[in-house]
Amino acid sequence: NVFAVAVGFGLVISAATARLPAPSDEAKAKSAAAAAKTAHNGKVDGYQLCLSMNKVAARYANDAKAAGKAVTPTATPDCADPGPFVDPAVAAAAAAAAAAPAGVAGATTAGGTAAAAVVAAGKTAVAAVKPAVAAAAGAAATAVKK
Repeated sequence: NVFAVAVGFGLVISAATARLPAPSDEAKAKSAAAAAKTAHNGKVDGYQLCLSMNKVAARYANDAKAAGKAVTPTATPDCADPGPFVDPAVAAAAAAAAAAPAGVAGATTAGGTAAAAVVAAGKTAVAAVKPAVAAAAGAAATAVKK
C-alpha cells in the first residue's frame, strides 16, 4: 500500500511539473494584440475618469461661486484622448508598406493594385486588402460552382 501511494504521488508530481510546448507565433500575436487592447482600454478608462472629474470640479466651482464662496482651482494637466485602438500588427504592416522602396511598392502580386493603394493612400494594409480578398474568394466560389 505504501509503495502504491508513493508511485501514485510520483506520477502526480511528474504530471504537475511537465512543461507545456512553446506557444505558436499566432498565439503570441493574439496575446500581444490582447495586451495592447487591454492597455488601450486602460487609457480610455483614465481619459473618461479625467473628463468626469473635470465635470464634477466645474460643477462644484459653479455651486460654490453661486453660494458666494471663494474657490481657487488647482492646476491639473489636460485630459489626453488616447484615440481609437490601432492593432500593433496592422500599424506595423502599414508602416512597413509606407517605408517600402518605390520598386517594391509598385510590384505586381496577387493583390498588387491593393498593395499600391496601401502605399499611395497611406491606409492600413488590412483595409486595403479586404476588397481584393473578397474578390478572390468570390472568383474561387464561382469557379467551384462551375
